[in-house]
Amino acid sequence: YEAVVFDEAHHLENVATAFFSKSFSQYQLLDLLADTLRQAEADLAAEIRDGVLSLLGGLKQRIELFAHILPGKIGRFPLDSMLAETSKEIWIAEVELLSTGMVRLVEKLLACDRYGEGWSHLAQRAKELNDNFRDIAYFFDHNGHDYVYWYEKRERAVTISATPVSVAGELRKCLYGSVASCVLTSATLSSGGSFSYIKERLGLGDNAEFRQFKSPFDYRQRTLLYVPEPGFPDPSADIFLPGVCGRVAEILKLSEGRALILCTSFKGMDGLAAYLATVVDYPILVQGTASRNSLLQSFREETHSVLLAVASFWEGVDVVGEALSCVIIDKLPFEVPSDPVIQARIADIKEQGGKPFFDFQVPRAILALRQGVGRLMRSATDRGVIAIMDTRLFSKGYGRTFLASLPASPVTRKMDDIELFYGDDKKTRETAT
Repeated sequence: YEAVVFDEAHHLENVATAFFSKSFSQYQLLDLLADTLRQAEADLAAEIRDGVLSLLGGLKQRIELFAHILPGKIGRFPLDSMLAETSKEIWIAEVELLSTGMVRLVEKLLACDRYGEGWSHLAQRAKELNDNFRDIAYFFDHNGHDYVYWYEKRERAVTISATPVSVAGELRKCLYGSVASCVLTSATLSSGGSFSYIKERLGLGDNAEFRQFKSPFDYRQRTLLYVPEPGFPDPSADIFLPGVCGRVAEILKLSEGRALILCTSFKGMDGLAAYLATVVDYPILVQGTASRNSLLQSFREETHSVLLAVASFWEGVDVVGEALSCVIIDKLPFEVPSDPVIQARIADIKEQGGKPFFDFQVPRAILALRQGVGRLMRSATDRGVIAIMDTRLFSKGYGRTFLASLPASPVTRKMDDIELFYGDDKKTRETAT
């Protein structure tokens, strides 16, 4: 092909990051062992099967021992942090033992190919797993600076990964240099009216052309942006969540429910949901209590309901009409700086003389905020209030950049203006009926 078009191109860096990463997970290996066990029970005679089962049991124990050398509870951690509690010698020994076990598994699976179909496919899966595992361990041991090495612990499994610090070079080599034309489209590619962030992160050259088009929606006449008044608790304050709970309840009474509440953490979402369930009379829908599709269907059908969500609901929610007449966002969506990939990218920008907060963290938060705000206006006839409960939009210098990146809604810091807006909205709806 000569041209490629990426829609929702604000995801391109994350998608490319995943594509160019290598990972090895305890779950992948256990899944392979389970599939091998089923194949062995179906195809192999007892004397041959016993040898395979013995190898599978040994590998299962070996991956459990390997997982135990990675410290920490649930979360994502730099692989370097493992060496603070585990000696390099133990790491090397465990890597060698696990890899040797997987090599033996590949050999055994290939030897079983004559007993039935599927064995060569299992062998290929085992080889790919071991190749990824060896690559991650090798480059970590030899200080490969182009990648960040990290592991993730969940309740029942551990994953180790090697992730490129930057995908700009890979995109230039594998994508832009391979096609005559590449088109990137999204409603959220610019930050503060500039494409410099996306240009830098995606490795776009000086020959790249940029176009920005006005929204077809009349934000000035059909929306209102609300930010709490000076003195409202700062997000870093202990009283922030109680303050948000009380204020959100007031807004919901004015909007008569009909609200999507986007939170930056499960803790904030759960706290808000628990409080609202005791003080408002509208149906409360919470992410995690049902499937995404089921929640959205209920939200559309129960016109005065309230949907609370995090992460994935900041994008892709398309609810047209009265059911979504208010979007409430608890905080500016800065990413957690302790994430090992984010840490590595911050360090890389510092090394190059940049300012990570303004060059990386603020633009990423702006793109996420714009996606959340964009849930309100899904058609030219929609109306509503956008309430962002984070006073840093006015108290911090970078707040101006956020505000400049949002649609041209009238801005207020007064609850009375929300009451007037919904009063006018109610009159309009009553006149229409």
